[in-house]
Amino acid sequence: MVNGPGEASEADIGIAAGKGVGILYRKGVVVRRVKESEIVQAVVDEVMAFQPSEEEAAHH
Repeated sequence: MVNGPGEASEADIGIAAGKGVGILYRKGVVVRRVKESEIVQAVVDEVMAFQPSEEEAAHH
């Protein structure tokens, strides 16, 4: 959980939302903009599709 676009951009998967839109980040890169009504589903879809790097997977 993060607080704002700066921290969202540092997360594996992050979202920064405001004024009816969310910006979805994956590993610091903006993936897409989504409508407020689509934010939850966009995050769920992204989490379900997330593939950790080999290094990250070795630490879990």
